[in-house]
Amino acid sequence: MTQEELDALMNSTEDLDLDSVEETETKPETEYEDEEKNQQIVNDMINGDYKARADMAWPPPPPSKEHKVVHQLDDVTRDSEIKATEMMEKLEAINDFFANSENELCVISDALNKNIEIFEKLNAKFPNVASFKEAIETNNNAKNIIDEITGCLQTGQDEVMMAMDAMQYQDIHRQKIERVINVMRALSRYMSSLFEGKIDDEKRVGSAVHIEGDTTTDVVSNDDIEALIASLGKK
Repeated sequence: MTQEELDALMNSTEDLDLDSVEETETKPETEYEDEEKNQQIVNDMINGDYKARADMAWPPPPPSKEHKVVHQLDDVTRDSEIKATEMMEKLEAINDFFANSENELCVISDALNKNIEIFEKLNAKFPNVASFKEAIETNNNAKNIIDEITGCLQTGQDEVMMAMDAMQYQDIHRQKIERVINVMRALSRYMSSLFEGKIDDEKRVGSAVHIEGDTTTDVVSNDDIEALIASLGKK
């Protein structure tokens, strides 16, 4: 209702039949609850107390630092690159431990081979001495254990190499995210250029509150109308 219509209603108070005033349709309680809930979220956004909720799709979050899409994607690419580098360094360190352990076992294996060679000569010269045979058997068993450990270390090195190869996919994912960021930024620049105006927003005339044909915009609120009708009934 416009201000002119309100003035006409006030001027025709003598001819007004209060019994003919139709009651306005009331909205369902659930609709009022949804409006109140959305209004509360909007108020929280204005006050800076907005918190994202999984059960509310509207309104969208404010364009703060933690909600800006490109900022989030930049953080993902940066953090993932840092963590991937750290993981590659850890894998390289593990591979070095395996390689160093294998080299040390080779030194021990050479020493055992020399022991076996000496005890075999002693056993050949003194076949009745049982301790020489036992020493040969003990060294052979130790050498077999070293061979098994060496095989495990080599398998570990192979697994580390496969893990490092798998980590290369992180770089591919980073490149894909960067492509998405570039496309989004290009679209943002295009949209900004498309809607660019010749007049600064600060110099523009404010928009009209009510235009003829509007169905959802009221210059006078329902509370004002009800208060007017209530005042007419007292006369």
